[in-house]
Amino acid sequence: MPPRRWPDVTTDLAQTGSAPIRDERDIVQARAVVRTLTSQLKFSLVEQTKMITAASELARNTMVYGGGGEMRWELLTEGMRRGLRLHFEDRGPGIPDVEQALVDGWTSGGGLGMGLSGARRLVNDFQIRTQVGEGTCVSITRWK
Repeated sequence: MPPRRWPDVTTDLAQTGSAPIRDERDIVQARAVVRTLTSQLKFSLVEQTKMITAASELARNTMVYGGGGEMRWELLTEGMRRGLRLHFEDRGPGIPDVEQALVDGWTSGGGLGMGLSGARRLVNDFQIRTQVGEGTCVSITRWK
């Protein structure tokens, strides 16, 4: 297995970056990175918790249903507001019916079926691109 590429989360993180999502340790690291980024952006504790929870759900989906992938981030500035955009991308089987996958309680596996729909409720912007047989990319944004 290649060495991990996770950044040092004890320091300020770059405007953009990426890291692998391959196993449970990577999900823990993803949460730590999002915690650091939202703290840098001066998000309230509630805003931080919402973004960390959404990231955790999407990182887990990337690992479990997509067979692993990558989390990318970008710090955003739009006028006076600042935000964080996260992308979770995999090369898994894709999602045949996105509308159904976004219904609370629907799952293609053994989970509770709250990952995608729950993440969508926790952020300001939620986008999903998927191609059956090629993979999925879920992008989420939260503004301060």
